[in-house]
Amino acid sequence: FHLSGTVTEPPTASEPAVTYKVAISFDRCKITSVTCGCGNKDIFYCAHVVALSLYRIRKPDQVKLRLPISETLFQMNRDQLQKFIQYLITAHHTEVLPTAQKLADEILSSNSEINQVNGAPDPTAGASIDDENCWHLDEEQVKEQVKLFLSQGGYYGSGKQLNSMFAKVREMLRMRDSNGARMLTLITEQFMADPRLTLWRQQGTSMTDKCRQLWDELGALWVCIILNPHCKLEEKSCWLQQLQKWSDLDVCPLEDGNYGHELPNITNALPQNGNHSPDSLSRPRRTVFTRAIEGQHVPTACARVDALRSHGYPKEALRLTVAIINTLRLQQQRQLEIYKHQKKELLQRGTTTITNLEGWVGHPLDPIGCLFLTLTEACRLNDDGYMEVSDMSESRLPVYQHVPVATDCANSSESYLSLALEVALMGMGQQRVMPEGLYAQDKVCRNEEQLLSQLQELQLDDELVQTLRKQCILLLEGGPFSGLGEVIHRESVPMHTFAKYLFSALLPHDPDLSYKLALRAMRLPVLENSASAGDTSHPHHMVSVVPSRYPRWFTLGHLESQQCELASTMLTAAKGDTLRLRTILEAIQKHIHSSSLIFKLAQDAFKIATPTDSGTDSTLLNVALELGLQVMRMTLSTLNWRRREMVRWLVTCATEVGVRALVSILQSWYTLFTPTEATSIVAATAVSHTTILRLSLDYPQREELASCARTLALQCAMKDPQSCALSALTLCEKDHIAFEAAYQIAIDAAAGGMTHSQLFTIARYMELRGYPLRAFKLASLAMSHLNLAYNQDTHPAINDVLWACALSHSLGKNELAALIPLVVKSVHCATVLSDILRRCTVTAPGLAGIPGRRSSGKLMSTDKAPLRQLLDATINAYINTTHSRLTHISPRHYGEFIEFLSKARETFLLPQDGHLQFAQFIDNLKQIYKGKKKLMLLVRERFG
Repeated sequence: FHLSGTVTEPPTASEPAVTYKVAISFDRCKITSVTCGCGNKDIFYCAHVVALSLYRIRKPDQVKLRLPISETLFQMNRDQLQKFIQYLITAHHTEVLPTAQKLADEILSSNSEINQVNGAPDPTAGASIDDENCWHLDEEQVKEQVKLFLSQGGYYGSGKQLNSMFAKVREMLRMRDSNGARMLTLITEQFMADPRLTLWRQQGTSMTDKCRQLWDELGALWVCIILNPHCKLEEKSCWLQQLQKWSDLDVCPLEDGNYGHELPNITNALPQNGNHSPDSLSRPRRTVFTRAIEGQHVPTACARVDALRSHGYPKEALRLTVAIINTLRLQQQRQLEIYKHQKKELLQRGTTTITNLEGWVGHPLDPIGCLFLTLTEACRLNDDGYMEVSDMSESRLPVYQHVPVATDCANSSESYLSLALEVALMGMGQQRVMPEGLYAQDKVCRNEEQLLSQLQELQLDDELVQTLRKQCILLLEGGPFSGLGEVIHRESVPMHTFAKYLFSALLPHDPDLSYKLALRAMRLPVLENSASAGDTSHPHHMVSVVPSRYPRWFTLGHLESQQCELASTMLTAAKGDTLRLRTILEAIQKHIHSSSLIFKLAQDAFKIATPTDSGTDSTLLNVALELGLQVMRMTLSTLNWRRREMVRWLVTCATEVGVRALVSILQSWYTLFTPTEATSIVAATAVSHTTILRLSLDYPQREELASCARTLALQCAMKDPQSCALSALTLCEKDHIAFEAAYQIAIDAAAGGMTHSQLFTIARYMELRGYPLRAFKLASLAMSHLNLAYNQDTHPAINDVLWACALSHSLGKNELAALIPLVVKSVHCATVLSDILRRCTVTAPGLAGIPGRRSSGKLMSTDKAPLRQLLDATINAYINTTHSRLTHISPRHYGEFIEFLSKARETFLLPQDGHLQFAQFIDNLKQIYKGKKKLMLLVRERFG
């Protein structure tokens, strides 16, 4: 009943050897308490306790067996007893002396409590037969560790630690260690005391995903314990009471992972007819422990399987699993019979009520995963040995073999492995309503992916392929009970991910069935715009998706991407098969509603159709083009940040298809592109040298493309001259008539909405092409649209103004005379005007060499027209600017202002009487701004 010993830790490079005293109590083959000098606090035994226990197990002969100490004392006489006690006290006087003195006092006192009881305790004699006997568990330590891990909020690997504690509970259950439930109770108490629960409830927010998953496992473990086949009734009743207490607390998390503030009741979302009433839908508050308290049909039966497995009854678990599958098969057959009678009516209505409000995939008890695991475990080849030799970082797929089902039927040829596949397909193919709340919806996706990854571990042999085919046919014919049936409910969970697996698995064995199934699964009813005419049962059928639709589908983006993945998988497989590609294209156009996903499919189809190492698949290339055209139409009037990329891609795709495709998109540009896109990207690329080389075009083909591009250019310029006039001129350069038409469009639009910047750009282009007079006309129109204030001396249009003045000066005196009034009217910035004036006086006008004109070669005078008007305007601008600047000048700008006046003086001095005019101007300044003494002193110093 009691084992004691010393354990020595060998020395290390840095530490000497250390010896620890260890004591272990045990009772009926269980360690009931431990103490060790190392002081290690953990829920697991320290290495020294384990070492002593193993030594006792392996070398029982080396451990001296003694009688309980009470028996030894009984054999001693009075002197021996006194000697024994005194020696004991002497050996440990510092530790036991106070206790020895206290006990002596109590024994000598006749009415003390110690004297009321016969005999005395003996730690070496073991417990009474009626005493509880269970493995030692440091309860305080369990509490402390759980509390610590929870306080870390799932970070620093604490989530992993808590999961390992749950795994420890499962291990205890399997070993039928009664501490399993005790440890889970301690863990649950700490989970319920987590301060974050109150916070989340007050804020009405959902808990984190990591935390949510831990609560799920906690709930599942309690279901396991409640369903323990050897659980005594009073024990079960006690646990149920405890679970009910926790469940009744406000902070107890709800099963769907939220605290009820963020989502309305499901009643709003489901049809109020069929096999459920509004009352049955206003669901009671369901906490994470509700399932452990109540239980239900299929999921509960599966939870019983889990409980049997968990409590170490694998054969019984297997037997129950087979019974559940047989029941599900009967149910499936019965449902098929019912559907046959209702089929005509359902197909006419085009809709159905949901028969399964709660799906098995994503269910908190994971019923399908549980059955699948139980069955595959029975078929797994024993490969424990490989662990020692293989590299642990390499994950190795499990190897399964067919194990016949143990039945009373002599002719049964079924194996547990084929049953595993069948039940997984049944569960994932079940038609079920999308649950409420982000967490529950996310869980549906995660659980499905988990099941599929397990299915992919199975090597499909003939027997499994037979099971797969049979089940797929049943799913296609299953009516409203199957998610792949002909008619499904609008809120039904989509089957895309599941169908992608089925398609790939079936394709080598039965291509017709695999395509039929994948095409059926392409639908996403929640996004379909309207219901069949006969359906009035569902108000939401009449509207497209709107943000306020209930219940909100939080995972819709993920589901749509899965739909796209399914389509892409089919496109890849159907390469070279015209008929199948056409069918897939129709399915994509009918069922996919997001432009970005259709664009992704178009890109995928293009990549598959044009491999680098072999020839092009023209049918698939045309599919890519058709999808691309659909994207263009969908995004034409909506804002899409990828639109430019999409347009460029479409032109590349059309080029790859050939000249007819390019002609087609040029001719129907208005249904696909904006005028800017059509001219600057589409037409420009179509007539580029690269395209001509890529397609090896002959002269008639080049002319046809160029002609289409010119027609497009003129149409776009008419529709949006501001953006397209310049592109139109560029595209029409080689055709005189078209070029004239484009020019006329630009001139006509100049009076309307064209900006000075757009007009100056076209004007410069005209000069570059050798049309200086047209350039001048456009520059004059641009000037009339411009307004430069006195302080805008860094305006981007200044270069345009200087260029326009240089152009008119080079054309001749008449053009300059025509432009200067426009300059004077539009430009009020003194430095810009003085710059123009200076440039006009440096060279003689009319040097452009226009045919039929001659330049006099004389410089122009600022005293005569047209420069006199410009000079006066420049001087006035300097005067006005000076007064404006002096109104708000600060001392730090005085030096800059003096430099400005120096520049002004240069302009003032150009005419004969300029120096008198400037002196007068300075005198006026001194008079008006005499209060600014320091500044006026600087003015006097520089200008007198």
